[in-house]
Amino acid sequence: MPQKSQPVSVESLLTLRGPERAALPEELCKLKKLETLHLNGNHLRQLPAAFGQLAALKTLSLSGNQLRTVPTQLSGLRHLDVVDLSKNQIQNVPDTVGELQAIELNLNQNQISQISAQISHCPRLKVLRLEENCLELSMLPPSILSDSQISLLAVEGNLFEIKKLRELEGYDKYMERFTATKKKFA
Repeated sequence: MPQKSQPVSVESLLTLRGPERAALPEELCKLKKLETLHLNGNHLRQLPAAFGQLAALKTLSLSGNQLRTVPTQLSGLRHLDVVDLSKNQIQNVPDTVGELQAIELNLNQNQISQISAQISHCPRLKVLRLEENCLELSMLPPSILSDSQISLLAVEGNLFEIKKLRELEGYDKYMERFTATKKKFA
C-alpha cells in the first residue's frame, strides 16, 4: 500500500539558484520553519507578497540579484538576524527600513545614493555595510551616528573621503558604541 506523502519540515535551505530565475515560487513562502535562505546569483527583481510569512527566517542572502529597493516584506520578519542585499541594483533605502529587525544589513556594491533617516530606528541593527555605493556624505543621515544602535558602519568606497566622516555631528557617539563593542570581543 503506498504511503501518503507527509509535509516536509525544512529548517535550512542553503541554496535556490537558477540561471533564469526571475521570480520565486509562492510555495517557498509556506516553509514556516525555514531559518536560512540563500538566493544568491539569481535574477530576482522582487520577492513574493507572501514572503513575510517566513516567520522563522533568521538569515537571508539575496546577493547578486536585480533588486532595485529593499524589499518591504523584510520588515515583518521578527527573527531576522542577517540580511545580505549586496551586489543588487538598489538606489535608495526607503522609510520602511526603520521596521527591520535585523542585527546586520549588508548593502555593499549597490547604487545607493539616498538612505532614509528611519534606518536609525532599527531596534537591533548593529552592523550596517554600505561600501562601494554612490553615497555623498551629505546623504548619510546624522541619526545613524548619533541616535542608532549601529556600532559598525562600513562606508568605504563611496563619493567622499572616509576621514570626512569624523567631522559629522554624532561621530563621537558612534565611536563610543564602536569602541564598547570592540572591547567586548577583545
